[in-house]
Amino acid sequence: MFLVTGATGDIGRRVVRLLRTHEMSVRSFVRLTSRYSELEHRGSDIFIGDLQEEKDIQKACQDVQYIISAHGSGTNALSLDYRANIELIDQAKANKVQHFVFISVLGVDRGYEDAPVFKAKRAVERYLQASGLNYTILRPAGLASNLLPLAERFRETGLYLLIGDPKNRTSIISTDDLAKMVVDSVRVAAARNKILPVGGPSILLRGDIPQIFGRIFNKEPVLINAPLLLVDGLRGALGLFNSEGQKALGTFRTLLANEFFCTTEEIANLEAIYNFKLETLESFIKRYLAV
Repeated sequence: MFLVTGATGDIGRRVVRLLRTHEMSVRSFVRLTSRYSELEHRGSDIFIGDLQEEKDIQKACQDVQYIISAHGSGTNALSLDYRANIELIDQAKANKVQHFVFISVLGVDRGYEDAPVFKAKRAVERYLQASGLNYTILRPAGLASNLLPLAERFRETGLYLLIGDPKNRTSIISTDDLAKMVVDSVRVAAARNKILPVGGPSILLRGDIPQIFGRIFNKEPVLINAPLLLVDGLRGALGLFNSEGQKALGTFRTLLANEFFCTTEEIANLEAIYNFKLETLESFIKRYLAV
């Protein structure tokens, strides 16, 4: 039995689909208010709970052999990115789980003080490494599925808003490829007890993305390049009445201000470990938007 947290998210939903395609038993940890009917239809066991409640995590972890932590917080890094994962790891040990797969983020080891999600995930990585469990930690640079709303807006308007330096490098991973790595990690020996940077097959400049959209939709991109000062101003205003939102924007600013990409050697290593060719961003967008 696999337990998947964040099962209704971009990564988790794809992981559950893959597991059920292979006829694996899956327990999807979901919130009552989330949209989980597709997972139920595919034959996943549905566990309705709250990752901020230890008793819910304890119940969900009973009789499972594999745990896949694919949830994120957005704003509540301490409770969801840190405490929930620590409890999941503790329960994995108590239940003698065979393998724990943790979705982290590229750059967590760089010491970004203004990014609480990064700090939380790095602390979880260390805790998992010291736990004695078999594990795989995947650090994606950026998810292609996050760009789908931007691509749809571009198709309608030809506009692309880019905040920060368009020359910053990035490695966008197909979210389907990431899900396949997550599922395969429990059986691929070369992925066991490893921390793996995860990116797509090409190193892109952030300014390349609207050009890719332009080729896909046969439109000349109208690029709006806003400065990071825009985010700084918003953070300052938000801090007056929403401290949690201000912290979340700190993580967002970190992502916009810095480069997050895998080297060609790291990309080649991924393809060798998991034995498949990585999908390009262009191919991913075309598949999902039926171009």
